[in-house]
Amino acid sequence: MVGPSRPQIVLFGSSIVQMSFGHGGWGAILSEVYARKADIILRGYYGWNSTRALEVVDKVFPKDAAVQPSLVVVYFGGNDSMAPHPSGLGPHVPVTQYVDNMKKIALHLQSLSDSTRIIFLSCPPVDEAKVRQNQSPYLSEVIRTNELCKTYSDACVELCQELGLQVVDLFSTLQKADDWETVCFTDGIHLSAQGSKLVAAEVLRVVKEAEWRPSLHWKSMPTEFSEDSPYDLVSADGKKTVNSSEWTYFWEEQWD
Repeated sequence: MVGPSRPQIVLFGSSIVQMSFGHGGWGAILSEVYARKADIILRGYYGWNSTRALEVVDKVFPKDAAVQPSLVVVYFGGNDSMAPHPSGLGPHVPVTQYVDNMKKIALHLQSLSDSTRIIFLSCPPVDEAKVRQNQSPYLSEVIRTNELCKTYSDACVELCQELGLQVVDLFSTLQKADDWETVCFTDGIHLSAQGSKLVAAEVLRVVKEAEWRPSLHWKSMPTEFSEDSPYDLVSADGKKTVNSSEWTYFWEEQWD
């Protein structure tokens, strides 16, 4: 454990989480925004569904941990929503079971501490044509449709409303972009840099607008080791130093 201790923001989900530090990903964006304020911790598992996540949620988030996360961002649903394979194998989970799994995951996270906050991300859309085009010779046919994605997204949003949880409706969010099927994905399923920017913006918006005390909005959180120092860069007039701890000019985009 390195110090000083910071609030923990955990990203828990399937490939859209595991890959969120690549391709200009939304996890990398959050790490940049929360630099010197909170630690962004990645717990992403390519190909997983909500059933598999439920099997390990108590190992990823043990109740007896010395420090509990301040925020958990949870995404499962894309793999659950795949059409079932005739063999009965594969990641498909019926929508009723998906809702039950996500509810149990939410209840476990809520039990960690009174101050652990939760955001669910719902199932995003896909570029159906590209998904069909990118079929692997090593895998059975992957059937992912926007009709199925919307069913699982709606179910996730409804569950969050029932439980009073914050949620980002990815199915609607990504489709707000012009030419979204082309610009939001790398392969029809996983997020491009532009798609990740939309996800990051929505997560940051939810955090800013949530009435959480203490606030987890990055502008409201203290910056680590932000005191003035004679070792800071020297001002143009040579008479003082300039504190750079809050500078963000180097960000590709200025986030709110």
